[in-house]
Amino acid sequence: MRRLIPLLVCTVALASPSIAGAWTKQDVSIPTSDGVALAATLYIPDGTPPAGGWPGIMLLHGLGGDRQGMNALAEQSFLPGEQYAVLTYDARGHGATGGLVTIDGPREIADVREAHAWLAARPDVADARIGAWGISYGGGAVWNAIVAGVPFAAAETCETWTDLYSALVPQDLSKSGAVTGFLAEIPPGTLAPSVVAFGALALTSSNLPELHAFSNERSVLSRLSSVTTPVFMMQGRRDFAFGIDQATRAYRALAGPKALWVGNHGHAPSSFPATDTTAMMAAGKTWFDRYLRGLPVDVGPPVRLAREGTATTASYTGLPPAKTVKLELPGKKTIVQMTKLVRTTKRTTGALEVFGAPEVRVTATAAGGWSRLIAVLTARTPAGKEIVVSAGGMPATPGTRTYRIRMIDQATLVPKGSRFSVTIASSSSAQNPANLLYLDLPMVAGARVTLGPISLHIPVLAKTISG
Repeated sequence: MRRLIPLLVCTVALASPSIAGAWTKQDVSIPTSDGVALAATLYIPDGTPPAGGWPGIMLLHGLGGDRQGMNALAEQSFLPGEQYAVLTYDARGHGATGGLVTIDGPREIADVREAHAWLAARPDVADARIGAWGISYGGGAVWNAIVAGVPFAAAETCETWTDLYSALVPQDLSKSGAVTGFLAEIPPGTLAPSVVAFGALALTSSNLPELHAFSNERSVLSRLSSVTTPVFMMQGRRDFAFGIDQATRAYRALAGPKALWVGNHGHAPSSFPATDTTAMMAAGKTWFDRYLRGLPVDVGPPVRLAREGTATTASYTGLPPAKTVKLELPGKKTIVQMTKLVRTTKRTTGALEVFGAPEVRVTATAAGGWSRLIAVLTARTPAGKEIVVSAGGMPATPGTRTYRIRMIDQATLVPKGSRFSVTIASSSSAQNPANLLYLDLPMVAGARVTLGPISLHIPVLAKTISG
């Protein structure tokens, strides 16, 4: 990209440079086209830049975060060796940056474009060798910027989405607790009206066309077949906000160089960092070394799956092979909103490593205004520990029909001798009051549903790698 914007116009120093290690760290302000200034931090390696300038990396934080977390990540993961110019910034409506949060809407993607242009305009930065790393909301910004034409030379995304609707409103029923939790992360008074409206509709899964429109504007999956940018995806084994499929479907679709690391990090019930995060970030630095610095380094196998709770991984040339275990749970029961159905299997004869989206198939007769079915799959180990394996839900319609409730795509080790249980109710909290993925929203008085036999379809790794 041509350096069209004079450096002195673009940069307003907020503090004098501070020296740490072998780089210069400076707080700066990046103006944008609508007048909102992005509060940013710039790291420039000491010494003479290589021919053409330093390769650059932009680090984008998650919802409710700020650049300070990305600064720590930069100093721990990307700056040792001092080979990169690194830019972090507080996203619109976060930290010291003004404006309203639109959840990676067009204005925020324009901010990514303008921050990239600002970095590319520096004479000490190689304008054609700038990459991006983003986590969650920041990862969504990276994906959307790529499909919008921001010329990143390489990218890395962490625990994020490629199809926002299927992540937050799967099978047309919102993960109401997850959506409410995400919106609560945003600083008060900074929500754009469009996000407020989305939150209200998502809470009750109403006006699905509007929910689709909002989500589609922030989703990239349908456009990835033309993307040739080298992308390294870092998705979580157990992430009940953005399941593994948000990355595996992208992996299948991408046309350019690609790699996938399914690790122990993620949104609840996981966290970041995790046991394998150090190794994962080292692999990410190698990815940037290959595609930003042009080093002839081995970027590793195309797909790596972390063993549960460890720092080690299993390697694959493609997506891990899986098979389906089918379990039948007979019975018939009528429930109302304050009750639930629980059915339990026999003990497993061997360890199973769930990998994919379990499915609950049940014939149900809804009456009196019963409006939704929520299924939670758990496993109780021989030691008595209960593991929440996955969950999912669907809207219910009056009368009798067979429902196929597809749950969150995840990876979970279930030890030998465990028993699976399926809980079906009007909310996930019926399984456990602390399980707030699907909230216990009001239903018409007298609503009821009669549930018949359950067929449980559980995808598992063809060869268990954990335990």
